[in-house]
Amino acid sequence: MKEFLLQGRTLPKWMIFVVDMVIISWSFTFSYFIVERFEFSDMVRGHYLIYTGIFCALAVPTVFFMRLHTGLLRYSNTQDMLRIFAAVLTFSILYAVVNMVFIEGVLKITSRHLLSVLIINFFITSSLLIMLRIFAKAAFYVLIRRYGKRETVRVLIYGSDKNAILVKQALENTSAVNYVVEGFVDVDRTRLNSYMEQKRVYHFKELPVLKSRKKIDQLVIINERLGERDKKVVIERALRLGIKVITVPPAGTWLSGKLDRKQIQNLRIEDLLQRKPIKIDQSRVSADLKGKRVLVTGAAGSIGSEIVRQVLQYHPSLLILCDQAESPLHELQLELRDRLPDATIQIEISDVRDSKRMKDLFEEFSPQMIYHAAAYKHVPMMESNPFEAVKTNVLGTKIIADLAVRYGAEKFVMVSTDKAVNPTNIMGASKRLAEIYIQSLNAGQHTVEVVDSLMKHEISRNGNLESKTRFITTRFGNVLGSNGSVIPRFRSQIMKGGPITVTHPEITRYFMTIPEAVQLVLEAGTMGNGGEIFVFDMGKPIKILDLAKKMIQLSDLEEGKDIDIVFSGLRPGEKLYEELLNVKELTMPTHHEKISIAKVVSYPFAETSKNIVELLAINERHNNEAIVRKMKRIVPEFLSKNSPYEIIDGELEEKQETA
Repeated sequence: MKEFLLQGRTLPKWMIFVVDMVIISWSFTFSYFIVERFEFSDMVRGHYLIYTGIFCALAVPTVFFMRLHTGLLRYSNTQDMLRIFAAVLTFSILYAVVNMVFIEGVLKITSRHLLSVLIINFFITSSLLIMLRIFAKAAFYVLIRRYGKRETVRVLIYGSDKNAILVKQALENTSAVNYVVEGFVDVDRTRLNSYMEQKRVYHFKELPVLKSRKKIDQLVIINERLGERDKKVVIERALRLGIKVITVPPAGTWLSGKLDRKQIQNLRIEDLLQRKPIKIDQSRVSADLKGKRVLVTGAAGSIGSEIVRQVLQYHPSLLILCDQAESPLHELQLELRDRLPDATIQIEISDVRDSKRMKDLFEEFSPQMIYHAAAYKHVPMMESNPFEAVKTNVLGTKIIADLAVRYGAEKFVMVSTDKAVNPTNIMGASKRLAEIYIQSLNAGQHTVEVVDSLMKHEISRNGNLESKTRFITTRFGNVLGSNGSVIPRFRSQIMKGGPITVTHPEITRYFMTIPEAVQLVLEAGTMGNGGEIFVFDMGKPIKILDLAKKMIQLSDLEEGKDIDIVFSGLRPGEKLYEELLNVKELTMPTHHEKISIAKVVSYPFAETSKNIVELLAINERHNNEAIVRKMKRIVPEFLSKNSPYEIIDGELEEKQETA
C-alpha cells in the first residue's frame, strides 16, 4: 500500500467498472428485497432473476458509454456526482421502457411493485456509487498523509467565490505538499460564517485567533489585482502575524486546467507594491504607432525591452531594436520570435554614440517614431566616470535627436529620470542636459553649423533646417525589478544569508512597475505636442528600510535573528529624497490622471547647442574636473552631494559672490 501511494499508481479502469456493476446489481436486489418485505420465496415467484438480469444488461452499456469508470476516484468532484445521477436515471428510464415493451408486452410478465423498486433503487444506487468515490478520496488523503511523508501545511484561502473553491480543490490535489485547507478569509461581511465545501468563511480580523487555534502556516491569495486595498490590508495583517503569504495565478492560466506546483509561489515585494491597473487610450496609441516605422534605442534594457513588447501590440510596419548589449538583445530576439513570429523586426547591434553607424541606420530605415531609452543609469558608477555619462547620455541623445530632425521623424520620446530634477550627481545632471537639448530642438529653425557640428552633414544650402519633429520627455522614478535596482540586490543578499545593506535609515524612493511606466510613456508620446516634460504619478515615496524589512518578512525570516540590516552610508551623488519636479517648475494636468506636464524653464536653441558642443569638446579630453565644472555652469541647480565634486560648487559660489 505504501509503495502504491508513493509511486502515484491508480486502480485499473476495469476494476472500477466491475465494482460499480457489483454495487448496481446489489442495489437492485436490495431494493427488490425492501419492496417484497424480505420474503425470498415471493422474490423467486416474482421473476426476480429475469428482472435483475435485464436490469444489469441495460446498466452495463450505460455505465460504459457514460464513462463512470474512467474518473480517478481520488480526484472525484461534483461533476462526477452529476454524471452518476445522470447514468442511474438513464438506465432506470431505459429499464422502465423495456419492461413495458418487452417484459410485459412479449414475456407477459407483470409486477405491481416494479415502479417502487426502480424509485428505491435510484436513490440506493446513486448514494452507494457516490459514497464509494467519497470514501476512496478520503481514504487516499488519509493514507497519503500517513505514509507519503509529505510536509503538512495548514492554509487559509483569501476569497469566497468560485475561484477560491477551485484553488482549494487544486491545493488538496497537490502531490508534493500536503495542504490542509482550514477555511476561507474574506472582507465581505455578507459571506461570513457561511460554508463552502464544508469549510467556513472567516473575517480577516479573525486571523490572530485562527493562527493560534488552527496553527495556520500560510495564506493563499490569487495573484490578480494585488494592488486592491482590501487585499493589501489582509496581506499586511498576515505578515505581521508570521503567516507566510503565497500566490497562485487565476484559474484561467493554469496548465491544462490544473494548478502546477511551480505556479504556487511566495509573495514577492513587487506584488505588494502593485497599484491599480492603469488605463490608457488604446485608440490614440494605436493611431500613433500602427503601420509606422518605430526605432527603440536601448532596446535590450529593462525599459527598452518592455517598450518593444508593448509597441508590437499596436502592429507597427517595422520595429528597429538598437542596442550594444549583444546577449540581452539576442535573448529578446528569441522571445519575440516565439511570441510574435509574424512581426517585422530589425535587430541592430550598435552604439548610439557612433554617429556614422546611427546615420546609416536612419538612412536605411528612416524611423517615424523614436523611443530613446539608451542611457547609463547607475549613480555611483557615473560619479566615477563622468566622461562615459556625458558621452552616452548627452552625446548619444544629441546624435539620435539631430538625426530625427534631419530625417523628418514625427516624434522623439525620451525616457528620463527623477534624478534629473535638482541633480546631485553626474548621472542626473547628464540626463538633465539631454532634456534641455531636446527641448531646445523643438523650437523650430536651427543652423546647420550647430545642429550638424559633429556629424558634418550637408543639410541645406541656405544653412537652416526646419524641424518638424516633436520632442517629448517622460520623467519617472525607479522601476521595480529593473537591472541593478535595489530589490534584486536585496533579494540576492537575503539568499546569501545577509546582511542587507541600506545606505541610510531615512532614504526614500518612488517605485513603479516596468509595464506601468511603459504604458505611461506610450500614452505621453501620443498626447505630446512637442517640448513638454511629462511627469508620472509615482504614488507615495517608499522608505528603503521598510522595503528591506518587508522583504525579510516575505522570505519567512526574522530581522536581527535570521538576517541583519546594516547601514553603509550614502553613496557618491546619492540623495535622501528624490524629486519629480524642479522648484521653478509647475505642473498642468492632462486628460490622464497619472500624467502631468511640467512647465519648465525653456532654453534657446543657439545657446544650448553652443554649450553642449563645448561640453562635448571638453569631454573628449577626459578631464573629469573640467567636464563636471562645465556641466554645473550649464545646469546651475546641479549641486553635488557626498561627492569629491562638491568643492567645485564652493568655487562657483565664491565667484558669484565676488561678481
